[in-house]
Amino acid sequence: MSEDLVPGTRESPQPPGPTPPEGWKKGGRMLSVLLSLNVLLLACSLISSGAFNKVAVYDTDVFALLTTMMLLTLIWILFYLFRTSRLPDAIPYLDSHAGPIWLLGGLVLFGVCTLIMDVFKTGYYSSFYECQSAIKILYPIIQAIFVIVQTYFLWVSAKAVIHAHLDLTRCGLMFTLSTNLAIWMAAVVDESVHHEHSDSSNSSQARLISYAARSGSTEEEDCPCNTTFCQVFKQGYFYLYPFNIEYSLFASTMVYVMWKNVGRLIGPSHGHGHGHGHTPSFSSFFRETFFIGPVLGVLIFVVGLGIFIVYEVKVSGDNSGIHQALILYYSFNIACLGLMTLVSLGGSIIYRFDQRTMDHHKNPTRTVDVALLMGAALGQYAISYYSIVAVVVRSPTDLLGGLDLAYSLLMIAQHIFQNVFIIESLHRGPPAIQGKPGNEPVHGLTYANQDALHTLPDYPSTPRLVGSTPAGPQEAVTIISAPQRKWRSKCLKDISLFLLLCNMILWVMPAFGGRPQFNNDLELDFYGYSLWAAIVNICLPFGIFYRMHAVASLLEVYVLS
Repeated sequence: MSEDLVPGTRESPQPPGPTPPEGWKKGGRMLSVLLSLNVLLLACSLISSGAFNKVAVYDTDVFALLTTMMLLTLIWILFYLFRTSRLPDAIPYLDSHAGPIWLLGGLVLFGVCTLIMDVFKTGYYSSFYECQSAIKILYPIIQAIFVIVQTYFLWVSAKAVIHAHLDLTRCGLMFTLSTNLAIWMAAVVDESVHHEHSDSSNSSQARLISYAARSGSTEEEDCPCNTTFCQVFKQGYFYLYPFNIEYSLFASTMVYVMWKNVGRLIGPSHGHGHGHGHTPSFSSFFRETFFIGPVLGVLIFVVGLGIFIVYEVKVSGDNSGIHQALILYYSFNIACLGLMTLVSLGGSIIYRFDQRTMDHHKNPTRTVDVALLMGAALGQYAISYYSIVAVVVRSPTDLLGGLDLAYSLLMIAQHIFQNVFIIESLHRGPPAIQGKPGNEPVHGLTYANQDALHTLPDYPSTPRLVGSTPAGPQEAVTIISAPQRKWRSKCLKDISLFLLLCNMILWVMPAFGGRPQFNNDLELDFYGYSLWAAIVNICLPFGIFYRMHAVASLLEVYVLS
């Protein structure tokens, strides 16, 4: 499989000496993928089996497997760091596209929250250590060490293009990827079971109570959590689960990009792609915007946070407030999704008038970003289409049914138009920078399409625009084109910041318990609790990850605009 050369940040003016060709790159990749698939399938089978009480698989078995995987991953990471530090030619290049600062910052933030969660979990299991297995106390401690070492590893090695121990490195990276995905799945299953138990205790619906009675864990009966500290630790680590879930997915994404970069060749002749090197300072973050997007986004975020708190309070109370809470929740989401759809469509229309060239060069980081955006959106698509089928078949005439239908339709439209806007933004070439030495000629245009310029006829310059000095034509064209360029850039920055803030509040709501799918009787009665719970619990985590990944992508769109 041939790979295009991508510019790095540690390149010399002349490429280094010829690198001996790898014997069979596809063979090494296939071996690592097969290892990853088998380990991941084993872990997923054990984790999913442990979620059911009728199966003789206990949570201690799951903890033992995950602890073993984390220990093996730690051994490989330490070996990698030790060997690469002793081999001067192990990392001849750095991929400037991989590991942008905002992705590393998000990884550190979620990693710190995961460490706090591990402290809470250790305190919770230590509250009744007399009746607990030692692996339950050991697991969060090992996970904390794993998070610290892996975060350091990704911080210093995310951009590395490794050229030593190729097959071993590929297998090690794929095993690390499998470990992170297994931890992610365990956290998702644990959180889903916790939400089911919370729903059964807060709702008087008989089907939820009977389901919880059949599938509920006996841990509370064997080891009652009676002390105040135990209750605080228990509630604390469940509320921190969303950060642990996002950390595992962020780490998996960065590890996959490293795996794609193993053995790649990078040369200075292919400098057409745009990198992540330019990061705006805090003082200039809002300087080139109209402030409409950030202000409106902050307003929607604050209003959404207040509505989410009201929703949680009403749903946690008696049944009389659930109907009003659902109407409030759906109404806000419909307004937010409608605005996001229109804004995303407006951004795509602005790109129709943009003269920047499209960047068609291969870029593993961008390929992964696009694949994750498209793949993660399938989870929310599935929930929305199942809801549409249930609403249309039952033909409800009440307000709640109409809101549910509008919410599902707008959710699909918003994902489509936002994905189109983000993907088109990521494939745009960087804007030309005038007056900067060392750049390619501007040819009198603000955005130079090099392919189109060769086909343009050589018309004489307009006398009233061209001055007597050689700099005259460029300055005259800049006077005409700069306002138009600045207007487009400000609009795109406003759009990206508005969508970023809206995606943040739409991540907060489902990640911290806002799940109207289990409070609305329409889908529950149509599909039955078991089927509907399986659909939501499988698809919703992907929808939650989509929002956070969209935030990272929109931050990159802001920088590239």
